[in-house]
Amino acid sequence: MTIRRALLSVSDKTGILDLARALADRGVELLSTGGTYKAIEAAGILVRTVESYTESPEVMDGRVKTLHPRVHGGILSREGHDEADLGRIGAGFIDLVAVNLYPFQQTLARTDATFAELIENIDIGGPSMLRSAAKNHARVTVLCDPGDYGPVLAELAQDGVVSPATKQRLAAKAFAHTASYDGAISGWLTAQGEPDGYPRALTLSLEKAYGLRYGENPHQTGAFYRERNAAPGSLATAESLGTGAKELSFNNLVDLEAALDAVREHPAPAAVVVKHTSPCGVATATTLLEAYRQAREADALSAFGGIVALNREVDAETAGSLTETFLECIVAPSFSAPALERLRTKKNLRLLATNTWLGPDHAHLQLKRVGGGLVVQARDATGLGEVRHGKVVTSRAPSEAELAALEFAWCVCKHVKSNAITLARSGTTAGSYATVGIGGGQTSRVAAAEHAVRAAGATAKGSVLASDAFFPFRDGLAAALAAGVTAVVQPGGSKGDEDVIAAANEAGIAMVFTGIRHFRH
Repeated sequence: MTIRRALLSVSDKTGILDLARALADRGVELLSTGGTYKAIEAAGILVRTVESYTESPEVMDGRVKTLHPRVHGGILSREGHDEADLGRIGAGFIDLVAVNLYPFQQTLARTDATFAELIENIDIGGPSMLRSAAKNHARVTVLCDPGDYGPVLAELAQDGVVSPATKQRLAAKAFAHTASYDGAISGWLTAQGEPDGYPRALTLSLEKAYGLRYGENPHQTGAFYRERNAAPGSLATAESLGTGAKELSFNNLVDLEAALDAVREHPAPAAVVVKHTSPCGVATATTLLEAYRQAREADALSAFGGIVALNREVDAETAGSLTETFLECIVAPSFSAPALERLRTKKNLRLLATNTWLGPDHAHLQLKRVGGGLVVQARDATGLGEVRHGKVVTSRAPSEAELAALEFAWCVCKHVKSNAITLARSGTTAGSYATVGIGGGQTSRVAAAEHAVRAAGATAKGSVLASDAFFPFRDGLAAALAAGVTAVVQPGGSKGDEDVIAAANEAGIAMVFTGIRHFRH
């Protein structure tokens, strides 16, 4: 169906002049409002105000301008069915609607936005026009995303019309857009006056990024959905740079998130190797190459088939070392051209670049599905500095070297599945630290400590220990003390604290209480 009349009214004016000019060149009558009208007219493109079409002025400082029967009648009318009604109200067919909405979400993201300002940024006419056009997509082309202007103009140039399939896709996008917009408003408004700050109505706005080969197991289906406003630097916005021979799996994505979250903790060059969502090797050093080598060697057996996260651009030397072990995926801020050349020789290795880097204290909500609902929490964004600001509870205080190693072990431990014990020590070069034994996901803290000590072997002697939660009894320390651990950090707060402190004093080791627990389930 030929486009005869188009209504253009946008807050984001990206690409609007190119769209308006191309439509005008095809003989399309353009209707527009406010700032969009001024921009199109200033560009020398023939355009008509919506006021002149409706013969009704904008009122209430522009709050009411498109809420009019001639606008919605023109959009919702059906060819061969509603001509008499159109004539009766003095309207004509509107065949294309390009609308994007007042920037409510961008305003909400500002820390200085007032309640009154947010209310004024709730669009009413825009969502109404989008929904009208999307409902009538059999005839009307609806555009809510400037990224769709080019493809629609290309179809018009080639065929003279927009295909039914494209119009249906754009309609679905418009409904998703207005649903997301309304969800943001309801979430904000229902949170007002809530003591905990959590909204009474939580609407998740996600879009399908891609399908997965399968879910957690081959007999399960799966797909990856990204948040519509995913933060730059998050896994959802990461750029795929691999060979493309093999797509990401459900397990890959879960492991990548765990590795990325863990490596963000460290300001120095750092590497994290993850297996089954829990770190198996973590290290920091003065160079990325050294950090990766130490992280891999912390548990070389488990590193095979693992996921690696790095917090610096991957250089050629580090890439060469990465190719020495079979890995599933690597995620980093970026990759140098020589590094990519080396890594792409591994046909099935997936590479992801976050480009922007999120800090360890970035905030977002974490959600976990339980039967019939979700549990929601703020991300665990603390860790660094908690050891140095903790309380020394033993006769002996940790040395400066032990404090630095404890800080490192503590920041690793919060990313290990509970019950979690992490043994760490200074690395092979000055200023470097690495894990030597990790005991995670155990049903008792004693078992976690014993597992970490077994994994460390001889390297446990002289290491430090971090525990994600308190030791209820001294038996949790027994294996570590026997293996030669010299300092411990734990939250404290158990009824058995005095007995645990006594055990540490008897062994002559240092112990710090942070007062903060870091369970990870």
